[in-house]
Amino acid sequence: MRLGVLDVGSNTVHLLVVDAHPGACPLPAHSHKVELRLAQLLDDDGAIGPHGVDRLVSVVKEALQAAEDKGVEEVLPFATSAVREARNADDVLERVRAETGVELQVLTGSEEARLTFLAARRWFGWSAGKLLVLDIGGGSLEVAYGIDEEPDAAASLPLGAGRLTAGWLPGDPPDPDDVRALRRHVRTEIARTVGEFSRLGTPDHVVATSKTFKQLARIAGAARSAEGLYVQRELKRESLEGWVPRLAAMTEQERAELPGVSEGRAGQLLAGALVAEAALDLFGVERVEICPWALREGVILRRLDHMESV
Repeated sequence: MRLGVLDVGSNTVHLLVVDAHPGACPLPAHSHKVELRLAQLLDDDGAIGPHGVDRLVSVVKEALQAAEDKGVEEVLPFATSAVREARNADDVLERVRAETGVELQVLTGSEEARLTFLAARRWFGWSAGKLLVLDIGGGSLEVAYGIDEEPDAAASLPLGAGRLTAGWLPGDPPDPDDVRALRRHVRTEIARTVGEFSRLGTPDHVVATSKTFKQLARIAGAARSAEGLYVQRELKRESLEGWVPRLAAMTEQERAELPGVSEGRAGQLLAGALVAEAALDLFGVERVEICPWALREGVILRRLDHMESV
């Protein structure tokens, strides 16, 4: 069957269309995405303003039309931290439902981490052993660890690249004092949760997902996306530590000219790099392998599992 996953994230609204059936690898058929940056459209009270809600409704309608055009049988709609944490989340969800017919499932941070872990486990298989999975989104950082398909530990921290950029790095290029303050904040937040994972033992394989990690790996020399899903890509902590000060000295436009960095993500790449560097350092990781699958694929896999069990 042809499934569509509608991901209302902190940076983008992304419809991923796949051809899938239980027991098979989901095959991407179409991708439709719009950069909405909901995490940066919150007002001083933490609510998504009228303009942001209008845009969200419009973009969801566009995605539904794209799904119809591509012959999608079922759309799986969900929202992550930007909607989850908005003060007016209930009103936003009702407006989307009333005007589009879409009932967005708001995932908890733990659910995000667990579904992303499922996707990484299926991608790398059982031979990868104990997995530590890191995922930097626009609004949050997810961490999960385990040996099965369900992680033994999962955490979600408010350390998304978009959120941190909006709240901590107003300059272009950013003020060095702001960068240092953000670095301290990120490391303090991550350090609070390291013990929960370290008591479970050393992972056999450390995996990173998300656009932020993919772009950091690319500027550090990983293969281009055009070379395909099955090319191994990794990011070494040593390379990342060398890139952080360089990114901090660049303007947003200069970052956008780096290989693999999109113009829409360039502004938040430094914040993402600070989170990635802190996570690798505090978890004692020298290198991570980039996983092509993440939350959207996890949602699809969970749906296929449910179909197979009924």
